[in-house]
Amino acid sequence: MNPLGRLPHPRTSDETPAPGAPDAFTVTRATPDDWHLVAEWAAAEGWNPGTGDLACFHPTDPAGFFIGRLGDRIVSAVSVVTYSPDYAFLGYYLVHPDHRGQGRGLATWRAAFPHAGTRTVGLDAVPAQQATYARAGFATAYTTIRYAGRPGGATAPATTAVVPVTSAHLDAVATYDRQCFPAERRAFLARWLTAPGHTAYVHLDDGRVTGYGVIRPARDGRRIGPLFADTPQGAEALFDALTAHLGPDDEVWIDIPEPHRTATALATSRGLTPSSHTVRMYTGPVPPTREDRVHGVTSLELG
Repeated sequence: MNPLGRLPHPRTSDETPAPGAPDAFTVTRATPDDWHLVAEWAAAEGWNPGTGDLACFHPTDPAGFFIGRLGDRIVSAVSVVTYSPDYAFLGYYLVHPDHRGQGRGLATWRAAFPHAGTRTVGLDAVPAQQATYARAGFATAYTTIRYAGRPGGATAPATTAVVPVTSAHLDAVATYDRQCFPAERRAFLARWLTAPGHTAYVHLDDGRVTGYGVIRPARDGRRIGPLFADTPQGAEALFDALTAHLGPDDEVWIDIPEPHRTATALATSRGLTPSSHTVRMYTGPVPPTREDRVHGVTSLELG
């Protein structure tokens, strides 16, 4: 399945050289070293990636990261990360500004998208590209609002129900996570919960996991994601634990599905304000999840 294969081929401002020519355009799988450059592009676009995201993202599906080269120059990128036999997520769809309008991005997409096979594919679209994805067969599910600011105004009392995540929690956290995310991702969580600079807390009720959250360093401030919890009170307690160590000038970013009113109420009560938005879209049926528990998504790059 390749939805964008139904779109007309783009016009190019120059003739594409034959393969093997000095300036031939080719698409290959990316190495981690290649992806460092792509992360810089994402930062330049204002996506504010986490400083250690690559080490967590790439091992999730090493074959799912693609770059387009013009000769020896990397000019385009996209990731199509497969989580399960039924679900994949597309991100990092980028073209260097000097090479836009020449069909490089679409050519990279067409080479990479078959990696998803017959899986449902999710993505977070910037508003300017929403119509393009819709023509390609993606359907809108909801809008995600990015909130940012210096957190304050904590009202939730300190509770022993929130404790730092340890290796002993991993299986239970992974089981809980599967209720909130469309695929099992235990291996990813093993990295995400313990990566350098990441702080993770779990909310417990009589020893049972009823929520968890992670905060990590980003290019600007820190990003929270995910923030999953059974109740608004649990989400508040996790948010406050995650941000308790921050200084008064530290900024926090969190991406919240717009339909979740209690999540947006939490963000605004802590002094955060909307800064941008994306649109979650899918190509097909999405495995059911407990959307009411999603107070903040994990990332816009890998879902």
